[in-house]
Amino acid sequence: MMPALFTPLTLRGLTLRNRLGVSPMCQYSAERGLATDWHLVHLGAFATGGAGLVIAEATAVLPEGRISPYDLGLWDDAQVPMLRRITDFCRAQGAAMGIQLAHAGRKASLRRPWEGTGAVSAEQGGWDNVMAPSAVPFAPDYPMPHELSLDGIAQVIAAFRAAAVRAATAGFQVVELHAAHGYLLHEFLSPLANQRTDRYGGSFENRIRLLLEVTDAVRAVWPVDLPLFVRLSATDWADGGWTVDESVQLAARLRAHGVDLIDCSSGGLAAHQQIAVAPGYHVPFARRIRDEAEIPVAAVGLITEAAQAEQIIANGDADVVLMGRELLRNPRWPLAAAQELGVAIAWPPQYDRARPR
Repeated sequence: MMPALFTPLTLRGLTLRNRLGVSPMCQYSAERGLATDWHLVHLGAFATGGAGLVIAEATAVLPEGRISPYDLGLWDDAQVPMLRRITDFCRAQGAAMGIQLAHAGRKASLRRPWEGTGAVSAEQGGWDNVMAPSAVPFAPDYPMPHELSLDGIAQVIAAFRAAAVRAATAGFQVVELHAAHGYLLHEFLSPLANQRTDRYGGSFENRIRLLLEVTDAVRAVWPVDLPLFVRLSATDWADGGWTVDESVQLAARLRAHGVDLIDCSSGGLAAHQQIAVAPGYHVPFARRIRDEAEIPVAAVGLITEAAQAEQIIANGDADVVLMGRELLRNPRWPLAAAQELGVAIAWPPQYDRARPR
Protein backbone atom coordinates (compact mmCIF):
# COMPACT_ATOMS: atom_id res chain seq x y z
CA MET A 1 0.00 0.00 0.00
CA MET A 2 1.25 3.48 -0.87
CA PRO A 3 2.19 5.48 2.25
CA ALA A 4 -0.22 8.38 2.77
CA LEU A 5 2.66 10.85 2.61
CA PHE A 6 3.29 9.95 -1.03
CA THR A 7 -0.28 10.00 -2.28
CA PRO A 8 -1.25 12.90 -4.56
CA LEU A 9 -3.38 15.78 -3.31
CA THR A 10 -5.66 17.81 -5.55
CA LEU A 11 -6.67 21.35 -4.57
CA ARG A 12 -8.89 22.98 -7.19
CA GLY A 13 -7.15 22.28 -10.50
CA LEU A 14 -3.69 21.63 -9.04
CA THR A 15 -2.47 18.15 -8.14
CA LEU A 16 0.58 17.82 -5.89
CA ARG A 17 2.65 14.70 -6.55
CA ASN A 18 2.94 14.05 -2.80
CA ARG A 19 2.02 15.61 0.55
CA LEU A 20 5.50 16.97 1.33
CA GLY A 21 6.06 20.69 0.88
CA VAL A 22 8.72 23.30 1.54
CA SER A 23 7.80 26.05 3.98
CA PRO A 24 8.60 29.63 2.93
CA MET A 25 12.03 30.43 4.36
CA CYS A 26 13.48 33.93 4.08
CA GLN A 27 16.92 34.01 2.48
CA TYR A 28 17.63 37.76 2.84
CA SER A 29 19.51 37.58 -0.45
CA ALA A 30 17.46 39.68 -2.89
CA GLU A 31 18.66 42.87 -4.56
CA ARG A 32 16.06 45.67 -4.55
CA GLY A 33 13.41 42.99 -4.22
CA LEU A 34 14.76 41.05 -7.21
CA ALA A 35 15.40 37.32 -6.99
CA THR A 36 18.97 36.21 -7.69
CA ASP A 37 20.81 33.05 -8.68
CA TRP A 38 20.82 32.15 -4.98
CA HIS A 39 17.03 31.76 -5.11
CA LEU A 40 17.22 29.66 -8.27
CA VAL A 41 19.66 27.22 -6.69
CA HIS A 42 17.97 27.28 -3.26
CA LEU A 43 14.45 26.59 -4.54
CA GLY A 44 15.58 24.42 -7.41
CA ALA A 45 17.30 22.02 -5.00
CA PHE A 46 13.99 21.31 -3.29
CA ALA A 47 12.27 20.65 -6.61
CA THR A 48 14.97 18.17 -7.70
CA GLY A 49 14.85 16.71 -4.17
CA GLY A 50 11.32 15.39 -4.59
CA ALA A 51 9.12 17.91 -2.75
CA GLY A 52 5.55 18.06 -4.00
CA LEU A 53 5.20 21.79 -3.31
CA VAL A 54 7.88 24.46 -3.01
CA ILE A 55 6.76 27.78 -1.49
CA ALA A 56 9.04 30.76 -2.06
CA GLU A 57 9.85 32.96 0.90
CA ALA A 58 7.80 35.85 2.30
CA THR A 59 7.66 38.24 -0.64
CA ALA A 60 6.81 41.86 0.08
CA VAL A 61 3.90 43.49 -1.70
CA LEU A 62 5.34 46.97 -0.99
CA PRO A 63 8.94 48.16 -0.49
CA GLU A 64 8.18 49.22 3.09
CA GLY A 65 6.63 45.79 3.69
CA ARG A 66 9.99 44.02 3.60
CA ILE A 67 11.42 42.53 6.76
CA SER A 68 14.89 43.60 5.65
CA PRO A 69 16.32 45.53 2.71
CA TYR A 70 17.23 42.14 1.20
CA ASP A 71 13.77 40.55 0.98
CA LEU A 72 12.08 39.40 -2.21
CA GLY A 73 9.40 41.71 -3.61
CA LEU A 74 6.53 41.65 -6.07
CA TRP A 75 5.59 45.32 -6.12
CA ASP A 76 7.16 45.90 -9.56
CA ASP A 77 6.83 44.15 -12.92
CA ALA A 78 10.65 44.10 -13.14
CA GLN A 79 10.66 41.51 -10.34
CA VAL A 80 8.70 38.98 -12.41
CA PRO A 81 11.21 37.64 -15.02
CA MET A 82 13.72 36.04 -12.61
CA LEU A 83 10.88 34.51 -10.61
CA ARG A 84 9.52 33.10 -13.87
CA ARG A 85 12.90 31.53 -14.58
CA ILE A 86 12.78 29.87 -11.16
CA THR A 87 9.22 28.56 -11.49
CA ASP A 88 9.90 27.25 -15.00
CA PHE A 89 12.85 25.23 -13.71
CA CYS A 90 11.13 23.90 -10.59
CA ARG A 91 7.92 22.97 -12.39
CA ALA A 92 9.96 21.10 -15.00
CA GLN A 93 11.23 18.92 -12.13
CA GLY A 94 7.66 18.01 -11.15
CA ALA A 95 7.20 20.33 -8.17
CA ALA A 96 4.28 22.72 -7.83
CA MET A 97 5.38 26.28 -7.09
CA GLY A 98 3.91 28.59 -4.48
CA ILE A 99 4.76 32.04 -3.21
CA GLN A 100 3.99 33.66 0.12
CA LEU A 101 2.80 37.26 -0.21
CA ALA A 102 3.53 39.37 2.83
CA HIS A 103 3.78 42.74 4.50
CA ALA A 104 6.10 42.88 7.51
CA GLY A 105 4.17 45.60 9.33
CA ARG A 106 5.95 46.71 12.50
CA LYS A 107 8.64 44.03 12.00
CA ALA A 108 10.05 45.81 8.94
CA SER A 109 13.37 47.54 8.21
CA LEU A 110 15.37 45.05 10.27
CA ARG A 111 18.89 43.63 10.05
CA ARG A 112 19.48 40.26 8.47
CA PRO A 113 19.66 37.53 11.16
CA TRP A 114 23.40 37.00 10.75
CA GLU A 115 24.00 40.75 11.19
CA GLY A 116 22.44 41.01 14.64
CA THR A 117 19.02 42.23 15.75
CA GLY A 118 17.09 45.46 15.64
CA ALA A 119 16.32 48.20 13.15
CA VAL A 120 18.34 49.14 10.08
CA SER A 121 19.20 52.81 9.77
CA ALA A 122 18.46 54.84 6.65
CA GLU A 123 22.20 54.94 5.95
CA GLN A 124 22.19 51.13 5.86
CA GLY A 125 19.21 50.93 3.52
CA GLY A 126 16.40 51.04 6.07
CA TRP A 127 13.29 53.21 5.96
CA ASP A 128 11.20 55.34 8.28
CA ASN A 129 7.70 54.54 7.01
CA VAL A 130 7.23 51.35 9.04
CA MET A 131 3.49 50.71 9.31
CA ALA A 132 1.26 48.81 11.74
CA PRO A 133 -2.35 48.75 12.92
CA SER A 134 -1.28 50.86 15.91
CA ALA A 135 1.79 52.81 16.99
CA VAL A 136 3.05 49.98 19.21
CA PRO A 137 6.59 48.65 18.57
CA PHE A 138 7.35 44.93 18.68
CA ALA A 139 10.34 45.43 21.01
CA PRO A 140 12.51 48.32 22.24
CA ASP A 141 15.14 47.91 19.49
CA TYR A 142 12.52 47.65 16.73
CA PRO A 143 11.19 50.64 14.77
CA MET A 144 8.35 52.71 16.19
CA PRO A 145 5.61 52.12 13.60
CA HIS A 146 3.12 54.62 12.24
CA GLU A 147 -0.56 53.73 12.54
CA LEU A 148 -1.97 52.89 9.13
CA SER A 149 -4.62 55.32 7.92
CA LEU A 150 -7.72 54.08 6.12
CA ASP A 151 -6.11 55.21 2.87
CA GLY A 152 -3.00 53.27 3.82
CA ILE A 153 -5.06 50.17 4.47
CA ALA A 154 -6.65 50.52 1.04
CA GLN A 155 -3.17 50.77 -0.50
CA VAL A 156 -2.10 47.57 1.28
CA ILE A 157 -5.13 45.70 -0.05
CA ALA A 158 -4.46 46.97 -3.57
CA ALA A 159 -0.79 45.96 -3.26
CA PHE A 160 -1.68 42.37 -2.33
CA ARG A 161 -4.05 42.24 -5.27
CA ALA A 162 -1.43 43.54 -7.72
CA ALA A 163 1.21 41.17 -6.36
CA ALA A 164 -1.12 38.21 -6.91
CA VAL A 165 -1.51 39.20 -10.56
CA ARG A 166 2.28 39.31 -10.89
CA ALA A 167 2.58 35.95 -9.12
CA ALA A 168 0.37 34.34 -11.77
CA THR A 169 2.46 35.94 -14.53
CA ALA A 170 5.59 34.60 -12.82
CA GLY A 171 4.26 31.05 -13.08
CA PHE A 172 3.30 30.36 -9.48
CA GLN A 173 0.48 27.88 -8.89
CA VAL A 174 -0.23 28.65 -5.23
CA VAL A 175 -0.44 31.98 -3.43
CA GLU A 176 -0.16 31.95 0.34
CA LEU A 177 -1.14 35.04 2.33
CA HIS A 178 1.14 35.53 5.32
CA ALA A 179 -1.07 36.24 8.33
CA ALA A 180 1.31 34.76 10.91
CA HIS A 181 4.53 35.37 12.86
CA GLY A 182 3.73 38.91 13.92
CA TYR A 183 3.65 40.52 10.49
CA LEU A 184 1.03 43.01 9.34
CA LEU A 185 -2.01 40.81 8.72
CA HIS A 186 -1.36 38.96 11.98
CA GLU A 187 -0.89 42.27 13.80
CA PHE A 188 -4.42 43.27 12.84
CA LEU A 189 -5.75 39.97 14.22
CA SER A 190 -4.15 40.24 17.65
CA PRO A 191 -5.33 42.60 20.42
CA LEU A 192 -1.72 42.80 21.59
CA ALA A 193 -0.77 44.75 18.46
CA ASN A 194 -4.12 46.14 17.30
CA GLN A 195 -5.40 48.92 19.57
CA ARG A 196 -7.54 50.65 16.94
CA THR A 197 -11.01 51.96 17.71
CA ASP A 198 -12.28 52.12 14.12
CA ARG A 199 -13.82 49.32 12.04
CA TYR A 200 -10.45 47.52 11.87
CA GLY A 201 -9.99 47.18 15.64
CA GLY A 202 -11.67 46.03 18.82
CA SER A 203 -14.06 43.16 18.15
CA PHE A 204 -13.18 39.85 16.51
CA GLU A 205 -15.19 40.88 13.44
CA ASN A 206 -13.23 44.11 13.13
CA ARG A 207 -9.80 42.56 13.72
CA ILE A 208 -10.30 39.93 10.99
CA ARG A 209 -11.67 42.49 8.52
CA LEU A 210 -8.37 43.35 6.81
CA LEU A 211 -7.41 39.71 6.22
CA LEU A 212 -10.84 38.97 4.74
CA GLU A 213 -10.61 42.04 2.50
CA VAL A 214 -7.13 41.05 1.32
CA THR A 215 -8.38 37.51 0.72
CA ASP A 216 -11.30 38.75 -1.36
CA ALA A 217 -9.05 41.09 -3.38
CA VAL A 218 -6.57 38.31 -4.14
CA ARG A 219 -9.17 35.63 -4.84
CA ALA A 220 -10.83 38.01 -7.35
CA VAL A 221 -7.67 38.08 -9.51
CA TRP A 222 -6.05 34.73 -8.70
CA PRO A 223 -7.00 32.04 -11.27
CA VAL A 224 -10.13 30.19 -10.21
CA ASP A 225 -8.50 26.82 -10.87
CA LEU A 226 -5.50 27.52 -8.60
CA PRO A 227 -5.53 27.26 -4.79
CA LEU A 228 -5.16 30.05 -2.25
CA PHE A 229 -3.53 29.35 1.13
CA VAL A 230 -3.37 31.42 4.32
CA ARG A 231 -0.69 30.95 6.97
CA LEU A 232 -2.00 31.62 10.46
CA SER A 233 -0.32 31.75 13.84
CA ALA A 234 -2.87 29.61 15.64
CA THR A 235 -1.98 31.25 18.96
CA ASP A 236 0.19 34.12 20.16
CA TRP A 237 1.37 32.06 23.16
CA ALA A 238 0.74 35.17 25.26
CA ASP A 239 -2.04 36.28 27.62
CA GLY A 240 -4.54 38.60 25.96
CA GLY A 241 -3.43 37.67 22.47
CA TRP A 242 -4.85 35.77 19.51
CA THR A 243 -6.18 32.32 20.45
CA VAL A 244 -6.74 28.89 18.92
CA ASP A 245 -10.49 29.33 19.31
CA GLU A 246 -10.29 32.48 17.18
CA SER A 247 -8.15 30.68 14.61
CA VAL A 248 -10.84 28.01 14.20
CA GLN A 249 -13.52 30.66 13.71
CA LEU A 250 -11.37 32.60 11.25
CA ALA A 251 -10.44 29.47 9.26
CA ALA A 252 -14.11 28.71 8.68
CA ARG A 253 -14.66 32.28 7.49
CA LEU A 254 -11.65 32.07 5.18
CA ARG A 255 -13.00 28.87 3.65
CA ALA A 256 -16.20 30.73 2.80
CA HIS A 257 -14.09 33.46 1.15
CA GLY A 258 -12.36 31.03 -1.20
CA VAL A 259 -9.32 29.90 0.79
CA ASP A 260 -8.35 26.29 0.09
CA LEU A 261 -5.87 25.47 2.87
CA ILE A 262 -4.73 26.85 6.22
CA ASP A 263 -0.99 26.62 6.93
CA CYS A 264 -0.92 26.23 10.71
CA SER A 265 1.97 27.82 12.56
CA SER A 266 2.07 29.89 15.78
CA GLY A 267 3.72 32.74 17.64
CA GLY A 268 5.87 35.64 16.48
CA LEU A 269 3.54 38.45 17.57
CA ALA A 270 4.73 39.08 21.13
CA ALA A 271 8.33 39.37 22.28
CA HIS A 272 7.27 37.88 25.65
CA GLN A 273 5.67 34.76 24.11
CA GLN A 274 6.12 31.45 25.94
CA ILE A 275 6.14 28.69 23.32
CA ALA A 276 5.91 25.03 24.34
CA VAL A 277 8.29 23.69 21.69
CA ALA A 278 8.31 19.93 21.02
CA PRO A 279 8.40 17.68 17.95
CA GLY A 280 5.28 18.33 15.88
CA TYR A 281 4.05 20.95 18.35
CA HIS A 282 1.77 22.63 15.79
CA VAL A 283 0.06 19.41 14.74
CA PRO A 284 -2.75 19.60 17.35
CA PHE A 285 -3.61 23.09 16.07
CA ALA A 286 -3.76 21.78 12.51
CA ARG A 287 -5.97 18.85 13.52
CA ARG A 288 -8.42 21.06 15.37
CA ILE A 289 -8.71 23.58 12.53
CA ARG A 290 -9.12 20.76 9.99
CA ASP A 291 -11.87 19.08 12.01
CA GLU A 292 -13.80 22.10 13.26
CA ALA A 293 -13.42 24.53 10.35
CA GLU A 294 -13.68 21.73 7.78
CA ILE A 295 -10.82 22.99 5.65
CA PRO A 296 -7.60 21.30 4.47
CA VAL A 297 -4.54 22.16 6.55
CA ALA A 298 -0.77 21.99 6.50
CA ALA A 299 1.19 20.97 9.58
CA VAL A 300 4.60 22.45 10.40
CA GLY A 301 7.03 22.61 13.30
CA LEU A 302 9.88 20.24 14.22
CA ILE A 303 8.82 17.54 11.78
CA THR A 304 12.07 15.75 10.98
CA GLU A 305 11.42 12.01 10.58
CA ALA A 306 9.75 10.13 7.73
CA ALA A 307 7.64 8.00 10.07
CA GLN A 308 6.53 11.12 11.95
CA ALA A 309 5.44 12.87 8.73
CA GLU A 310 3.68 9.73 7.50
CA GLN A 311 1.76 9.39 10.75
CA ILE A 312 0.53 13.01 10.55
CA ILE A 313 -1.00 12.40 7.12
CA ALA A 314 -2.19 8.83 7.78
CA ASN A 315 -3.92 9.85 11.03
CA GLY A 316 -5.78 12.69 9.33
CA ASP A 317 -4.05 15.35 11.41
CA ALA A 318 -3.18 17.32 8.27
CA ASP A 319 -3.38 17.13 4.50
CA VAL A 320 0.16 18.40 3.84
CA VAL A 321 3.38 18.42 5.84
CA LEU A 322 5.50 21.54 5.27
CA MET A 323 9.12 21.38 6.36
CA GLY A 324 11.77 24.05 6.79
CA ARG A 325 15.07 23.64 8.57
CA GLU A 326 15.26 19.89 7.98
CA LEU A 327 15.13 20.58 4.24
CA LEU A 328 17.86 23.20 4.56
CA ARG A 329 20.00 20.45 6.05
CA ASN A 330 19.01 17.99 3.34
CA PRO A 331 17.09 19.31 0.31
CA ARG A 332 16.66 15.70 -0.90
CA TRP A 333 14.93 14.60 2.28
CA PRO A 334 11.75 13.59 0.36
CA LEU A 335 13.76 11.13 -1.75
CA ALA A 336 15.30 9.65 1.38
CA ALA A 337 11.89 9.50 3.11
CA ALA A 338 10.42 7.63 0.17
CA GLN A 339 13.24 5.10 0.37
CA GLU A 340 12.69 4.69 4.12
CA LEU A 341 8.94 4.19 3.67
CA GLY A 342 9.42 1.72 0.84
CA VAL A 343 8.17 3.90 -2.00
CA ALA A 344 9.73 3.73 -5.44
CA ILE A 345 9.63 7.29 -6.76
CA ALA A 346 11.57 8.68 -9.67
CA TRP A 347 14.86 10.42 -9.00
CA PRO A 348 16.22 13.03 -11.40
CA PRO A 349 18.02 10.98 -14.05
CA GLN A 350 21.22 12.92 -13.34
CA TYR A 351 21.17 11.48 -9.79
CA ASP A 352 19.53 8.09 -10.37
CA ARG A 353 22.82 6.19 -10.34
CA ALA A 354 23.23 7.24 -6.70
CA ARG A 355 19.78 5.98 -5.67
CA PRO A 356 20.03 3.20 -3.06
CA ARG A 357 19.04 -0.13 -4.59
